[in-house]
Amino acid sequence: MFAETELDLLQKIIQQGLLGALGETLLMTFVPTILAFVIGLPLGVLLVTGEEGGIHPLPRWVMTSLNFIINILRSVPFLILLIVVLPLSRILVGTTVGTKAILAPLVIAAFPFVARLVETSIREVDAGVVEAAQSMGASTLQIVCKVLIPEARPSLISNFMVALITIFGYGAMAGAVGGGGIGRIAVNYGYNRYKPLVMYFAVVLLIILVQLFQSIGNVLVKRSDRRIR
Repeated sequence: MFAETELDLLQKIIQQGLLGALGETLLMTFVPTILAFVIGLPLGVLLVTGEEGGIHPLPRWVMTSLNFIINILRSVPFLILLIVVLPLSRILVGTTVGTKAILAPLVIAAFPFVARLVETSIREVDAGVVEAAQSMGASTLQIVCKVLIPEARPSLISNFMVALITIFGYGAMAGAVGGGGIGRIAVNYGYNRYKPLVMYFAVVLLIILVQLFQSIGNVLVKRSDRRIR
């Protein structure tokens, strides 16, 4: 009897709520990832170019403050940061529950992480290439746009997928505090109702999506890497 009830619930979720939850999950993954890269990409470049000995050194207090802020935000566990930032979601979207409410905390949690990933990618660029561009009189903006970012493209794409999968995991965790998507199915219909089959189904679906994202990322990295052509 219990197994039939559990199977009935799973079938109802698949028929009525799965597509909507999948759409919410993708929304909570791609929108924050893109916004985090819009913020984190220039910050990551600045962490390299603005340091002492970089191509455009900035005052030490500016770099110290920037590193401090990024380190502080990265140090706060996501669930705690989510709870702290939820009042901001109420101001922006009028609620602290649901998919839209989770977007702002996801962006705030992700952009410092992205900035460090971008910093790592930019540091991998051969210094000789940068020096050659400087010797030809290239400006800082030209070096960034025509040398650093193009040369770091494979690493940036790889790190984009790392950020995407990390944010995907954050979005799934947000189901525990009122977020939407597949995480909500796992928590509300699986864990809270003591329906392990539903919870396992959601977990397997999350794993499949991660594998899909990673496979797409691997293909994009190979196509962008000029060394393997």
